[in-house]
Amino acid sequence: MAKFVLAGVPGKWNPETGKAGRADCPYYAKAELLADYLQKNLPNFRIHKITQHPHVWEEWLEDLCEKNKWSHRNSPIIWRELLDRGGEGLLLGGFNEFLEYAQLYYGVTSSMTTELMKIIAQENLEAHIEKELQEEVRKDLVNPLQVWITSASVPACYSLIPILVSGEVFGMHTEMSINLFDKEQAEEDLHLLMTETRNLVAPLLRSVSVCTRVEEAFRQAHVIIILDDSADREVYTLEGCIRSRLPLCRLFGHLIEKNAHDSVRVIVGGKTFVNLKTVLLMRYAPNVAHNIIAVALGVEGQAKAMLARKLKTAPSSIKNVIVWGNISGNNYIDLRKARVYRCESAIWGPPNYSRPVLSLIFDREWVNGQFVATLKKLTETGKQFGSILAAHSIATTLKYWYQGSPPGEIVSLGVLSEGQFGIPGGIVFSMPVKFENGTWVVLTDLKDIEISNQMMTRMTSDLIQEKLVALGDLISFQPYQSGTDLDERDEKTTLPTTYTNQENQRVSDDSEGKTMEEQ
Repeated sequence: MAKFVLAGVPGKWNPETGKAGRADCPYYAKAELLADYLQKNLPNFRIHKITQHPHVWEEWLEDLCEKNKWSHRNSPIIWRELLDRGGEGLLLGGFNEFLEYAQLYYGVTSSMTTELMKIIAQENLEAHIEKELQEEVRKDLVNPLQVWITSASVPACYSLIPILVSGEVFGMHTEMSINLFDKEQAEEDLHLLMTETRNLVAPLLRSVSVCTRVEEAFRQAHVIIILDDSADREVYTLEGCIRSRLPLCRLFGHLIEKNAHDSVRVIVGGKTFVNLKTVLLMRYAPNVAHNIIAVALGVEGQAKAMLARKLKTAPSSIKNVIVWGNISGNNYIDLRKARVYRCESAIWGPPNYSRPVLSLIFDREWVNGQFVATLKKLTETGKQFGSILAAHSIATTLKYWYQGSPPGEIVSLGVLSEGQFGIPGGIVFSMPVKFENGTWVVLTDLKDIEISNQMMTRMTSDLIQEKLVALGDLISFQPYQSGTDLDERDEKTTLPTTYTNQENQRVSDDSEGKTMEEQ
């Protein structure tokens, strides 16, 4: 029996350059048709076809020839497998060599026109792409999405898991495995949570596991959710609190680089040093830094809820509130693009009709006074930012990341600055974005959202200092202080938040980081 293997790229192959392109490959199409004819009419002739995408063809061909000690660089490549001699392969060559072989041994030739060859080649390419898509779907069914949650014993995790397994976040056809990761002291709580999660009997939940061994963390992770660290011990200085973030972020960064999937997405949530933890993770996981983001929707939600109460409407009716700056520190809640839908007033319209928020709030003293002061206090103390809000903010951001944000809607997100809006590069800064096609785009084309120099200095000063203190390049942290009347007037509308004694005394992850590193 004569068994031949026909391998090629169902796209254009340039014999002169050896590069695959995007048009048609008549040589593969012609060889395929000839091989099909021979197999149909000759009982002892068998053909096995291998198609490769143009992007991987060159590398695949090089590996094949190196393995078999062949020399061939064009598409297609055809060889005979000598089954009666132990399966060794004998290179026949390309289409011309195959055609000569068919004419010599079987008296068969090909009379296919160039136009027909192009049509068949295009059909081959479409069939190959469809096969790849089906294979990806099959892999998703076999290999569920690996979701890792750090500090999984904290209350936010209990609120987050039911949302994740509902299908709302990753899609109704995406199965997942949830991996609960925390320090060894929390193992008993993790097992209780694992049992409770299994008891949900969620159709999309393939498995739940517990991990307390550092070296095993983030194995093949597709999604990593960084929650606020559980309490271990007190740190009494602001500088100590900042520096205590470094060991754990450094450890997590190394583990992500070593163990996680190449396309892993990392999302940092919570209410303490969110920007700082995000930028440190980027520093120690540089290969996935573009896929690490900080959640700002919790702060955005608090602002929308206050505005809704003032306007006597539902918080979901408020859109396009922008959070600038430090998510858990010195930030600016921008209402210049904010709009309200379905608001009862003298002017009424269809469901998609909206009005600017600032045009409906005539009490500017409330905007510059109570609104600013209340949000400032909420950020300083962390009050009203409990497990439900933290979980919902993370889940919604992940949903947008995977499925896209609502068309035309502005979303606040902490990302690494590249100089947009005049923001210094190298810091994680909350800014307006939209999600589409599995990524986000900073909305640099928004009009009338310029930020004054005083406001920008106030927001960036603390973020730059936090990073320097954490890395040991700065000894003492000096909170930004307004020095002029202009600054003071400016700050009344920019929602300043500064560190307080309560923040200084918040429990850090210092001892947790040391414990994990020692392990």
